[in-house]
Parts: sequence; C-alpha cells; structure tokens
Amino acid sequence: MYIKRNIGWGLILRYGWKYLIFFSLYALTIFLVYHFLDWKFIDIPFQPLTVIGIAVAFYIGFKNSQSYDRFWEARKIWGGIVNYSRTWANQVLCLVKDDHATKTILIHRHIAWLNALRIQLRQPTSFSIKESASVEKLFTKHGENNPACDATKEFIAKEEYLDLQNRKNPATHLVKNQGLHLQKLCDLKKITEFDKVLFHATLEEFYNLQGKCERIKNTPFPRQYAYFSTVFTWIFMLLLPLGLLNIFENELHKIADELHPWFIFLMVPLSVLLGWIFYTMEKIGSNSEDPFEGRVNDVPMTALCRTIEIDLRDMLDEHELPVKIKPKDNILY
Repeated sequence: MYIKRNIGWGLILRYGWKYLIFFSLYALTIFLVYHFLDWKFIDIPFQPLTVIGIAVAFYIGFKNSQSYDRFWEARKIWGGIVNYSRTWANQVLCLVKDDHATKTILIHRHIAWLNALRIQLRQPTSFSIKESASVEKLFTKHGENNPACDATKEFIAKEEYLDLQNRKNPATHLVKNQGLHLQKLCDLKKITEFDKVLFHATLEEFYNLQGKCERIKNTPFPRQYAYFSTVFTWIFMLLLPLGLLNIFENELHKIADELHPWFIFLMVPLSVLLGWIFYTMEKIGSNSEDPFEGRVNDVPMTALCRTIEIDLRDMLDEHELPVKIKPKDNILY
C-alpha cells in the first residue's frame, strides 16, 4: 500500500514510461505523415470521437469503482482478522487455567496462521497482474514478490511445521490444530465445555475470514469488464491524434500561414497528455483488481501480520517484541 500523500514522479514513470514514449512516437508519426507527406485524408471528425471518449470514461469509471470495492472489502476482512486475533488472545489468557506454556502455544500457533494465510494469498495465479520490468525490479529489490514459506516456522513445533509442508492449505490445518488442542484441554479440565464453545465460535470466524480472502483471491475480476476496458481505451487513444488533426485544421484560418505547421504540431503534446490521462485511469483499475498480490496498491498484509504479532506477544508479557514493518520507498507491504 502506497502511504505517501503525493505519488512521486519516479513511481509514475516506472509504470508509464513505455507508454509515454509510444504515445509520443505515434502522435509524432501522425503529424509527420500529415504535414510532410500531405496525407490530409487521415484526419477524422472529432465529434464521434467525443462520444467514444465519454463512453470509455464511463466504462473506466465503472471498472475502477468495482476494483476499489474488491480492495476495500479485502481491507475490511483483514480489519476483522485484527479484531478477532485480539479476541482470541484475550480468550486464551482469561479462560485457559494457569498454564502459561499452553497459552503461548495457542497464541503463537495463531500468529503462524496469520503468516500462513498471508503467504497463501500472495502466491501468483494465472490471472495475476504482470507489471513492466521496471516495476518488477522494484518489487524484487524489496524482496516481497516471493514470500518465504518459513514465516510460520518459529511459531509452531517442528513436528507440526513438517506436517504443514505436506498440506495443500496450511492455514486451514493450523485452525484445525487449534480445535484439536482445545479438545485436549477440555479433556484435561483446563477449560470448560462452555469455554470450548466460545473458542470454537472464534475459530469459526477465522475460517469465515479466511474463506472471504480466498474468494477474492480465487475469483478474478470479470474478464469481460477488465479486457474490454483496455481494448476500448486503446481504440480511443489511437484515434485521438487523428481527431485532434481535424480540430486544429478547423482553426487554421485564424493562424498566419508561417505558423500553420507549428500550430498543428501542438496536437502531438496534447495527444500525449490526453492519452496518458486515459491510460492512467485504466491502469488504476487494473492495479486494484487483486488486492493480495503484494503490489503498490494492495492490502499491506505483512505489516498487519506484524502489528497483530506485536499485540499478541505483548499480551503474553513477552519482552523481546519484533519491530513494526517499515515502508520501503513509501510502499507498505
């Protein structure tokens, strides 16, 4: 998640430099063939282009709205994970009879679940967004595009960790192990049957929250909206310089003859500017479709996991607490 109020131009250019170069060369080519080769026939009336532009703007707006809804739902889910994690720790500390070692195991296993869930959600899928080499290099430098699967190792017993290595869904098995551990505690009279019901209600909520995350992760943004938004935007951007030629042509009679070529040349920077605006609007929606990929605009799960870990270990009265996750180049992962 990008946390700086203003987005730096360095990051903007990482995402858009190839397209700025393409727009510039394309618009310049249109101007050269129009002016020097005298291809006057390539201009098109601007009025139909305005209709296309309005339609594309509405379409992009719809896509961006739905993409943001996916991000915001994901963030609310992780807000629920934060709240129920604290509830779980409070239940463990208050309901399990004096056995600090057992309390530590239950709370540390929950921290392992958080990290296992984060790792699973960060795994790439067939429809994961592919960025430019410049952007991918940034993520590689930060070391967040390939999350380490050893994040759970320090919080659970070695035998349990080795068992998770062979599981398809480690996060699911960690919650299951919590339930089995609660049954043993109930058999040993360290918690009551009523306590166990309270614990299992919280575990059920963890499964619900995990399932909601997996629903967003495994359900791509409808491709008919995402794909045709890109297609329509590119059609508009490619037609834009041709329509601007028509606009400038209609204004030529107001300009001195020696200024005609320079006046028409203004369509090049104007085409680049308008093309970049529409490209950026379309790109914003694409970058918000999948909020768990560890990208610039995604849910900062690593930071949230660390925040929960600090809170829970502090509730256990541990003294050597980890430090909070710091943003890297203004990006909080």
